[in-house]
Amino acid sequence: MDYQTIRLTIEDGVATLTLNRPGVMNALNTQMRAEILHAAKAAPRDARVLVMTGAGTAFCSGQDLGDRANAADLDIERTLRDEYVPMLEAIYDCPIPTIAAVNGAAAGAGANLALTADVVIATESAVFLQAFTRIGLIPDAGGTYWLPRQMGFAKAMGAALFAEKITAQQASDWGMIFEAVPDGDFAAHWRGRAKHLAHGPTVAYAGVKEALRASLNNTLDEQLMLEAQIQGRCGKTRDFKEGVIAFMEKRPARYEGR
Repeated sequence: MDYQTIRLTIEDGVATLTLNRPGVMNALNTQMRAEILHAAKAAPRDARVLVMTGAGTAFCSGQDLGDRANAADLDIERTLRDEYVPMLEAIYDCPIPTIAAVNGAAAGAGANLALTADVVIATESAVFLQAFTRIGLIPDAGGTYWLPRQMGFAKAMGAALFAEKITAQQASDWGMIFEAVPDGDFAAHWRGRAKHLAHGPTVAYAGVKEALRASLNNTLDEQLMLEAQIQGRCGKTRDFKEGVIAFMEKRPARYEGR
């Protein structure tokens, strides 16, 4: 696909998907959603980790209300069902680890796009905003799913009702994101994190994603059985054998992702 609203680069096993509409704070329109969907499905063919970030000073300001001649005529249900759901599921179901490198404001659907990633790393100056009730809506794009799971019910309810800015440090302290990083260190830090995953045991990472997600609904017995199954698969990989040999030889492992 000839991308117009995003950039996709692949280097050293890291696919970097940059939302590229800085003039509107990378607001999501129909074309951008289609391009994110395509890139999220294409990246695993050539990369071992996928990073989403934003061009300019913002990560993503959410739905582009100027995407229609009259925003009040926007068919929100259809847009969510036909455009947002496939995009978000492509990111969630991505077989490689995904990182949201939140370089600035993440508001509305933009905040919840970030939360769809496996790991969220934000610069300390970034803010997260569930802006929906400001215009008479509820959190969407997965917001009502992610927020109570990551922040706890009380914080999620307050964030959704009051629609107040949440600083990156608050988001980290509340468990909404993985970490907040000083602005000056941010770019080098998330690239280092991405490189670490790109050079790691890819099959094990997929197993981690599968097991942790299942644990939210499993009983202890079901989870123990699932752990055994996934661990059995991981134990048959070349990476497991390499990891054991490297440990015995006291050297860094050279993982192939197989």
